[in-house]
Amino acid sequence: MTTPTVNPDLTLEATGLDGVAHAYYNLLEPALMQEAIRRGEGEMGQGGALLVTTGKHTGRSPKDKFFVRDSGSADQIWWDTNGSMASEDFDRLRDDMRAHVRGRDLFVQDLYAGADPEHRLNVRVITELAWHGLFIRHLLRRPELPELAGFVPEFTILNCPEFKADPDRHGCRSETVIAISLEQRLILIGGTAYAGENKKAVFTLMNYLLPEKGAMPMHCSANHARGNPRDVAVFFGLSGTGKTTLSADPNRVLIGDDEHGWSENGIFNFEGGCYAKTINLSAEAEPEIHATTTRFATVVENMVYDPVTRKLDFADDSLTANTRCAYPLDAISNASAAARGGMPRNIIMLTCDAFGILPPIARLTPAQAMYHFLSGFTSKVAGTEQGVTEPQPTFSTCFGAPFMPRRPEVYGALLRDKIAEHGATCWLVNTGWTGGAYGTGRRMPIAATRGLLTAALDGSLNEAQFRRDPNFGFEVPLVVHAVDTALLDPRGTWADPAAYDIQAAKLVRMFCENFAQYEAHVSDDVIAAAVRAA
Repeated sequence: MTTPTVNPDLTLEATGLDGVAHAYYNLLEPALMQEAIRRGEGEMGQGGALLVTTGKHTGRSPKDKFFVRDSGSADQIWWDTNGSMASEDFDRLRDDMRAHVRGRDLFVQDLYAGADPEHRLNVRVITELAWHGLFIRHLLRRPELPELAGFVPEFTILNCPEFKADPDRHGCRSETVIAISLEQRLILIGGTAYAGENKKAVFTLMNYLLPEKGAMPMHCSANHARGNPRDVAVFFGLSGTGKTTLSADPNRVLIGDDEHGWSENGIFNFEGGCYAKTINLSAEAEPEIHATTTRFATVVENMVYDPVTRKLDFADDSLTANTRCAYPLDAISNASAAARGGMPRNIIMLTCDAFGILPPIARLTPAQAMYHFLSGFTSKVAGTEQGVTEPQPTFSTCFGAPFMPRRPEVYGALLRDKIAEHGATCWLVNTGWTGGAYGTGRRMPIAATRGLLTAALDGSLNEAQFRRDPNFGFEVPLVVHAVDTALLDPRGTWADPAAYDIQAAKLVRMFCENFAQYEAHVSDDVIAAAVRAA
């Protein structure tokens, strides 16, 4: 008897999708590669990678993402940053997308998010494109084949890039739509072939569901010390701040590169793979990530390549600066098979400061950690969203506002309580600019960032002498072994210190203006830790 590839009670016909030409259930990587190439969705690259492009959408479309305003969740959603869709508009969108797929082939993957069995979420992902099936098979976690016979999805994603939404009919903004109905446990994605929408839709779900269980969802990477899964480090940060690069430390074990939960059992990865940026990726600086780009079944997205040799051009951003590759975690030699660890000993908040003001590392008190977590200061970097072509300073609360369905104070309180309960040292790390703002200064050397993180994680940095930063009040080390001391004083790296002071005052004002929205919702110690304009 062959191993079932789908729960027989959960075929597409049995779940409301009728008239489909053919449904391909839970194909493995070779078959998905074969179908993607046969259908002209991509080309075979060196080493057997799949080379694809995503058309006009080369990044997420956050303004086209909506929650259905239903009675069960309306008072839980943070409507300041999440679009609203009426139930009747969603129903029309659902019915029109079902009509759209009649007569078409669909690819179905039954997967789950969450390596902690007590907090995992079963998700069915239905796609028009075979390569989207391959992508999400890498990025989510894969049940063992015998498990599929009894797999029951808790949420379903239907992704139809060729479907064009109608704003007047569907209550959306454009032909592109990402619509989430918590009541119907259904996500509809249309009008975009950018595969990252699939993974971020699941992340958004986890961000809504886990706080009800007392677990904290986090936009972060994580690793632990070799031989000691209790020595965990968590790296918060938006795309472009270095989460993937810095967590892939060959001297530590990678838990995951982007999305995690912090439960009563410790840290656990939501995903089963990585979605790494490849622009200017170098074999010397990041050998293992670079090697995945010539690995069988890696999805290489929006990279320019030689049409004859299929050799990738890592420096060419003519399609987008948001070039990426998707691969399973086991492509990284030091990845954790369990994708789990204990309680964090160190929490790293990564920021890409385009102003060139923040030091490369600073130690935070718990109250300061809460302040910077809610502030979520960074710079959006080119390519991560439609229309972003150069770094833009932004405040993205909890280092992930686009994926936070609930008010930020919900996640802030979870972090505060877990830090208090388990005791972790918190660090703010600037991977942005030094010696001047973007356009004048230079990007922080990655070797310096790695050296500072090594000292933080092995505990030696706590023994250093510190000064108090006059603008933000946090502690900055004076000397760190093997790191250029000049970098530790950002004011001293500027040719004109007076210009630094003007820029610093501007950044402090931005922090103050942004944090005003949270002051009524946080404790007195966090307010006391807030920066104040002169």
